Amino acid sequence: MQIGTLPRCYALVPCAGVGLRAGAGGPKQYQRVAGQAMVAHTLAALAQVVRIEATLVVLSPEDTQFEAAAPAHVGERAWVAHCGGATRAESVANGLLELQARGVQPHDWVLVHDAARCLLQPAWVDRLIDACLDDEVGGLLALPLADTLKQAEGGRVSSTVDRTGKWAAQTPQMFRAGLLLPALRLAGDSVTDESSAIEALGHQPKLIHGDLTNLKVTWPEDFVLAERLMKGLNGTP
Repeated sequence: MQIGTLPRCYALVPCAGVGLRAGAGGPKQYQRVAGQAMVAHTLAALAQVVRIEATLVVLSPEDTQFEAAAPAHVGERAWVAHCGGATRAESVANGLLELQARGVQPHDWVLVHDAARCLLQPAWVDRLIDACLDDEVGGLLALPLADTLKQAEGGRVSSTVDRTGKWAAQTPQMFRAGLLLPALRLAGDSVTDESSAIEALGHQPKLIHGDLTNLKVTWPEDFVLAERLMKGLNGTP
């Protein structure tokens, strides 16, 4: 850490996926929910968090849809890089290198958020920043599991999994740039979230209570639920 400098916060949104599971016929981040592309809702929420210096969207090198889908993502705090990879981990790692090139320091915080978690509320991001800003490791939004978990085998239940102490990970996930990049490089492309890479180094990220509506739109039926929830938040029938 540079003497006399306080860590800053940046957001990184990996947005290079093709949306195969969503069955939407294209990248799910560009499918419309309540009149706007999902990623546009996501970026609008991040833009309201005043402690975020800038938000970097990591796109596929072949992406030609983003500008039309998120026209409001402009200005000094709105960054874009066509450096996405074949996996989430690769896209985030490439995004961290781009942040580094733009002057982000190793001690600065990076909040990685899924483009498809379009119901994000600025208050949740502020809660995460408040909890992690002085933490040695960082942390993530998550929810303790309420449902009974079943282990499947051949389409049938093979056992019931003890849910005690288990949490469902959400995003944003907040870690220092100088820790997250080497963690991702060491963990490889198989990790599905940033916390897993940090854990692989032997660290214990902090769990910050998230929100049930901070869902990741993944399956076709999720779009219907997200539409209903978005309309409820906006007070529309």
